[in-house]
Amino acid sequence: MAVYTEVSNKEARELLRRLQLGKLLTLRGIEGGIENTNYFVTSEAGEYVLTLFERLSAEQLPFYLHLMHHLAHHGIPVPDPQADKYGEILHQVALKPAALATKLRGKSQLAPQAVHCTAVGNMLARMHLAARDYERQQPNLRALPWWNETVPVVLPHIGPEQAELLTSELAYQNHVAAGSAYAALPRGPIHADLFRDNVMFEGEELTGCFDFYFAGVDTWLFDLAVCLNDWCIDLPTGRHDEQRAAALLAAYQAVRPLTAAERELLPAMLRAGALRFWLSRLWDFYLPREASMLKPHDPTHFERVLRERVRHPMHLL
Repeated sequence: MAVYTEVSNKEARELLRRLQLGKLLTLRGIEGGIENTNYFVTSEAGEYVLTLFERLSAEQLPFYLHLMHHLAHHGIPVPDPQADKYGEILHQVALKPAALATKLRGKSQLAPQAVHCTAVGNMLARMHLAARDYERQQPNLRALPWWNETVPVVLPHIGPEQAELLTSELAYQNHVAAGSAYAALPRGPIHADLFRDNVMFEGEELTGCFDFYFAGVDTWLFDLAVCLNDWCIDLPTGRHDEQRAAALLAAYQAVRPLTAAERELLPAMLRAGALRFWLSRLWDFYLPREASMLKPHDPTHFERVLRERVRHPMHLL
């Protein structure tokens, strides 16, 4: 959510005119994140988030935008992309593909307790089930094929101990993906990036989640593992928090119980989730793009998480 592309008031006013959302009141760039350009937009009709897509193509974007629209109309609290008079929800601003979606109320809970993890687990399971009849298909673009392509790119930039961990974990994940248990995992559209800063709360009430631009069809277990690796760990050390993890898993399974294959492969998918974000942060750290507001995430955080998941695998009883 850095600002790579500057948007003028004139361009924002033109978009609001096309969408019939009234006059522009305020336009403000959003700091943080690394993938897209984002602005808060306030008009006479309400509050919105304008996203200009810096990496994703116009051909890829309908999957994400229509998934959000699908979930919003199935009772999941997500931003709803706004359509023009022709029903189009993908637009163009500053020569970039763009979308304008409703702004969620609340704020991120960056120090979650068990009650917040319960709410996240419940919502994630409902989201997975709500997306089962979503017809568009697109793979998770940051899954195993991307890991295999990207590891050789980042290896020259890291030390020998990191390189050994990265290459050995990649080999392990390729081995897991070739197995029958992995083939049996339930799949469907997943969020793939449901971190603390992508979920909104008012007190203990979960008011919504956003940033679906890493979504794709993958295993539901991988999505669950990504959540556990952020919501249910101690951030300074990367260590597993048993109480929060138990709360999230219990809430998820109350809506969608895990299969035998999922229970078996949870430790492996927790490692996969850590590898995915360590690798992408290494890539963004050592091979950054220019931006007006760019703060790369610390790659060593997910290195610590991965080492913890290897040393102390989490097993379900």
